[in-house]
Order: sequence, then C-alpha cells, then structure tokens
Amino acid sequence: MTFSIGMITLDTTDPRRLADFWTEALGTSVQHDWGEFLVLAPAGENGVQLGLQRVEDPTPGKNRVHFDGHVEDRAAEVARLVALGATEVGEHTVPGLTWTVLADPDGNQFCVGQPDGTEEP
Repeated sequence: MTFSIGMITLDTTDPRRLADFWTEALGTSVQHDWGEFLVLAPAGENGVQLGLQRVEDPTPGKNRVHFDGHVEDRAAEVARLVALGATEVGEHTVPGLTWTVLADPDGNQFCVGQPDGTEEP
C-alpha cells in the first residue's frame, strides 16, 4: 500500500472567508461544509482537496507547508489572485523557473510559478 496526499488543510479563524478566496482562485467549489471545517473539491482531475479548519489561534509567522501552482502566464495569474485578495510577498528565479510568492487573505503563503524555457546549466 502506498501513501498518497488526498488533502492539504489550512488553519484559519474564518473558514468561509478563505473558502470564498480559494474557490475563486482555484475555480472549484465547497464540497463539504461542516461549519468548523470546509473541504473544497479537487481542482482538476488529479488535484487534491483543500481543507479549511477553524482554529482559535492560527500558528503565527510563515507557514511551514505551502503549495506551488504552475501556470502559463504568471503575471496575469498573480494579478488575478491579488485582485481576489492575495498579497504579493516576493519573486524568485532559478534556471528554468520563475515564481511569485503570494499570501492568501489569512497570510498562508503559496507560490505561482512559470517555466521560462531554459535548462539548468
């Protein structure tokens, strides 16, 4: 038997507010709503579920786990996500990939990357 990741869960004081952001950002919907815990349907055929769990005190500082999304037009996607309520944190480049670090309305960081067509030397 192999282990596979079926869901990534974010702690938040307001699951519904984050659900509004992430359903629009990912083009998905709320699959289960238990009030204190919401589960978003996987985005795409091979996507994983995103859980939004109400907690009294979310962990302060940078989250230790984040996810990376890859797109064809990073600038346009970053602009779209910022318009939805994300905050741009930074930008990084390595040979073959440029990515932008964003934070959702609760401060959970995630990355949006775009391959640049070059290969690592």
